[in-house]
Amino acid sequence: MLKQMTAEIEKELHEHIMPFWLEMMDREHGGLYGFMDVELNMDRKADKGGIATARHLWAFSAAYRVTGKAAYLDAAKHAYQFMKEKLVDREYGGLYWLVDYEGNPSDDRKHVYCQGFGVYSLSEYVRATGDQEALALARELFELMEERGFDKENNAYKEEFTRQWEEKPNVSLSENGVLADITMNTHLHVLEAYTTLYRVWPDARVKERVENLMNLFRDRIYDAAGKYNRVFFNKQWESLIDLKSYGHDIEASWLLDEAIKAAQLTDATYDAMVKDLAYAIADSAVLSDGSIANEIHGDQLDDTRVWWVQAEAIVGFINAFERTQDQRFIELAHGVWNYTKKYMIDRRPGGEWFWSVEANGNPSSLNVVDPWKASYHNGRLCLEMIERNAD
Repeated sequence: MLKQMTAEIEKELHEHIMPFWLEMMDREHGGLYGFMDVELNMDRKADKGGIATARHLWAFSAAYRVTGKAAYLDAAKHAYQFMKEKLVDREYGGLYWLVDYEGNPSDDRKHVYCQGFGVYSLSEYVRATGDQEALALARELFELMEERGFDKENNAYKEEFTRQWEEKPNVSLSENGVLADITMNTHLHVLEAYTTLYRVWPDARVKERVENLMNLFRDRIYDAAGKYNRVFFNKQWESLIDLKSYGHDIEASWLLDEAIKAAQLTDATYDAMVKDLAYAIADSAVLSDGSIANEIHGDQLDDTRVWWVQAEAIVGFINAFERTQDQRFIELAHGVWNYTKKYMIDRRPGGEWFWSVEANGNPSSLNVVDPWKASYHNGRLCLEMIERNAD
């Protein structure tokens, strides 16, 4: 079952996902085109996102590192060039939130989440190419995140800033009717970034930051009784909302494990988090058709099937199988993949994956490409499966 699923997923990467994103490269102005709606209408003059650019850089870099295909290296170099020339603010430091199609700042906000993706993608580019200029930029962003983006008093990463790094309300990563000072999402992706940075720059300070983030998850974010991660907090680390984000929990399960492996951490409480998060999703978030629900707010279930949630669930379940040898996780991953093949993958010529699918099996009207919808989640699913199940 696992071998067949991996073969299908590898084919999806090379024959569908990557060809789609390679076609999105803007050879005239740099980067990748920033918008395509659900009807596959592309806007070549749409803004290009800092997060999206970083995610593309990560995906192409990892794809080249894992498969060795020259086209992916060319695309990674293309994305890197756009990031360093257009998205880096050389006056105040950091990555812009958005630039226009020509690469001029259109939304010059700074967000720690966006800087984290810069570190993550640049570090992966270094893994793939050994480029020391990219490593220097990753280290520069790391220092900026620690200097500007970390609140020593609260032991928390901040969220949103002006271009000049003046703190402002976190509009970009707040939702569900709350305005959060601290988010699980930002901390998860800073951890992801620092894990990859440590692989290319095994500096003691980076390892200490990784361990601090692991402790924040264990002591502040993770609810050990409910076996889920709280999502939104005020500055005192008080939870603002009764919300379980199923996609983030199963993603956290395996990303926490990656940090454990990369930094060679030996705390048994970390291992328990990894396994308990995966079992909790297996017990509460799997729908009757094999897919994973989006979230639950109080007792209100959002059963929208979101593209990235399905992708992260497959990786999370496979990681949980590797951790526990519980065959149930293989079967769950297979169920999610079967659902994804049937409903999530867009089989239309020129399509990729739908953003989301409703309970009746119909795709939503949300965009195929935009500042949040990029090549990273489903591309990473494919690459993780290839790496983990290589003969």
